[in-house]
Amino acid sequence: MSVISLTCSQTTLCYCSKPPHSFLTDFDNSLFPRTSIPAFALKLSAYSQRLLRNGNLVSRRNRFHANSADSDADTNELETQLSPENGAVSSNGGNPSTSFLSVLCPLLKLFSGGDPSQERNFTLEVATSSLSTFARFPWGSRSLSQNLDRQDITTMDPPMHLQLFEFEACPFCRRVREALTELDLSAEVYPCPKGSARHREMVKRFGGKEQFPFLIDPNTGISMYESGEIVKYLFEQYGKGRKPTVGLLESTLFTGWMPTIFRAGRGMTLWEKAKRDPPPKKLELYSYENNPYARIVREALCELELPYILQNVGEGSLRSKSLDASGSKEVPYLIDPNTGTQVGDYKKILSYLFQTYSAATYSFKISCKWCNM
Repeated sequence: MSVISLTCSQTTLCYCSKPPHSFLTDFDNSLFPRTSIPAFALKLSAYSQRLLRNGNLVSRRNRFHANSADSDADTNELETQLSPENGAVSSNGGNPSTSFLSVLCPLLKLFSGGDPSQERNFTLEVATSSLSTFARFPWGSRSLSQNLDRQDITTMDPPMHLQLFEFEACPFCRRVREALTELDLSAEVYPCPKGSARHREMVKRFGGKEQFPFLIDPNTGISMYESGEIVKYLFEQYGKGRKPTVGLLESTLFTGWMPTIFRAGRGMTLWEKAKRDPPPKKLELYSYENNPYARIVREALCELELPYILQNVGEGSLRSKSLDASGSKEVPYLIDPNTGTQVGDYKKILSYLFQTYSAATYSFKISCKWCNM
């Protein structure tokens, strides 16, 4: 099997010459026998061919590098260059540099609440999450689908779920999740916290390097890095003529870091007591990006490295009826098909997650009688 990655300074597109079912079978059996692998074929679709041909999203002046996964070069021996977007390993060579996140992460851990499974000060939790919401107030709260003619439209989703590899504390991943909320798109989310036991290796195998966010669209065969390019792609492919809210792309460098700082790095690092094996079925979370309570739940899902289906229900979402049918009027709302559990209220959800998916004795406490699980 030969896997070719075309890389430039803005976008990485992947091509796989082996039949998709064969590739996935080999990958499944050799590395992640119990992990649900995204069902896609990496290929150069019409969209990626256009990217390479007309330079709309990738400048013609950019130089592309073709790297084969079957070459003699050991990617672990490549010189490391840290991307300013994600602080992840890039195989483009050059002098080593230190990313902002690699410096920020240990500093934030000094001020964080420590073990995420332990008793929390929920007044402080909600206050810092609300400040994060305020910092990103114009983005990730409402669906632009409310501006469309809704007649006969029940969902904005393509036939197959988008697949997003990210981690909650990353400001550039946040930009993509904000775009998904605006476009009213659901997605399969594969959290990739630092210390990831599964999903970071999947990204390296699929795309050639650990860089986040990383999007796979099985509907078009596209896989790509770089948050700005992902957002542009999503709006061009699924926007139906809509444009991102003013400032969505430009604001990340100014306010995108604020939630990461306010939340003291929650949703950044794998919890050491998390179960190593993923559940057989993905959890399902009704949420929208800038909801302060849903943010706290997504952080826990990331720290537990639990893959889940993100059902965005921003203001004006066409998915609101599905949430109502579940018996809830508000987000977050969690459905776990592995246990048949359906639960709302972020405190109850946190309690459930750390009880169910902890590999050790659980001691998370909530000081209200109706939250006892």
